[in-house]
Amino acid sequence: MWIGPFGMAEKRASHTTKSDRVFGQARKPAKMFRAGLYARVSTNDQQTIPLQIRALREYAARRGWTIALQVKEVGSGTSQRELRERVLDAARRRDIDVVLVWRLDRWGRSVTDLLATLQELEHLGVGFVSLTEALDLTTPAGRAMAGLLAVFAAFEREILGERVRAGLAHARQNGQRLGRPVTAALKAAEIRKLYRAGISRAEIARRLQIGRTSVRRILAAGSTKK
Repeated sequence: MWIGPFGMAEKRASHTTKSDRVFGQARKPAKMFRAGLYARVSTNDQQTIPLQIRALREYAARRGWTIALQVKEVGSGTSQRELRERVLDAARRRDIDVVLVWRLDRWGRSVTDLLATLQELEHLGVGFVSLTEALDLTTPAGRAMAGLLAVFAAFEREILGERVRAGLAHARQNGQRLGRPVTAALKAAEIRKLYRAGISRAEIARRLQIGRTSVRRILAAGSTKK
């Protein structure tokens, strides 16, 4: 309380008082983000999935996000992340606004795969947050960090390409035949012999462990020559 210029006691406005107006305009409520949670563990490490889910739910609560989807997946390190598609499908339907994961390697199989999915989410206008790496693509700083992933993905593709080329060169030097084995062509005479003996095409393929299409192709080529 202070004495105003007219000698009357007046209350000083508190600096901590929150106004419901900003520059004369009504304050707009913050958007309520709908989060899709994705937790993944290896087959031999299933006990950590409750820890991931708890951390993800606590983070969403701190940000004031609602949890619209929660997916748990168990699999080996190199297996296809089939249940992850449920999260991506929800993003494509605009049912979620942000994807929340515990760690980047839980979400992506490789840098290239990670980048591809993050680019799709960005195109859809869906954010992405990884707790362990503190990567938040809902912020400008996080989106700038995501740009570095493109560099790493290109580097990964180049390394893999070099390994493939080196492997092919090494095989040629050792006299190895490259490409698919010509097992069906090598068995052409046997295929025709069995067919003339009245064996069906399907049975020939089963006995010789080759494809039915290969059997039909070889038999058709033989009849054409005649």
